[in-house]
Amino acid sequence: MADGGARAALQRLIEERGEDYAGLSRLLGRNPAYVQQFIKRGSPRRLSEEDRRRLARYFGVDEAMLGGAAAANDRAGPVIVPMLDVGASAGGGAAVDGELTRAHAAFDPAWLRKVASGGADKLSIIRVEGDSMAPTLADGDEILVDRADATGRLRDGIYVLRLEGALMVKRLAFNPAARTVTIRSDNPAYPSWEDCDPAKVELVGRAVWVGRRLT
Repeated sequence: MADGGARAALQRLIEERGEDYAGLSRLLGRNPAYVQQFIKRGSPRRLSEEDRRRLARYFGVDEAMLGGAAAANDRAGPVIVPMLDVGASAGGGAAVDGELTRAHAAFDPAWLRKVASGGADKLSIIRVEGDSMAPTLADGDEILVDRADATGRLRDGIYVLRLEGALMVKRLAFNPAARTVTIRSDNPAYPSWEDCDPAKVELVGRAVWVGRRLT
């Protein structure tokens, strides 16, 4: 695709998905004007391979739409994601005893690009322990965690976070005006923490998929 077509395609995706230039620039680790300058001024002339790949995965589109060659990864077979021998508490907090791989799960690469912004090296699966996120997440659920989505453009959602050496999975609600974050439990029987300083919350990654055993 010609450079102009890639810029037009990215502009269309931004408008359709309700995104903004500065947020996408932060997702790429660039200055806030980077994406706008690429689209409006043609600077840089082409997206770097890494920027293009990350944007394609974020929007769930083929890299060819943003100026790259048609994805060849789909022909290489499934993406193998490690299932770590560690749990993230949906209760009061689970100590991290280790992160040994206990199994692996295979995912279709095209599907992964739709749900995750990071590559395979930024993905892992961990267990949910406890019921403070019920009914959204249940004890024993397996969640796919995108560690590439722990920095850059933070937004409301379910995240795995570390507090005082313990892993927790909670719903985060960001308040840009006050520059604070609320840490919530979906189960009303458990407490939530209002107006926390984001700098004191160590995010591990965003939960982008859940799998569970049917009973």
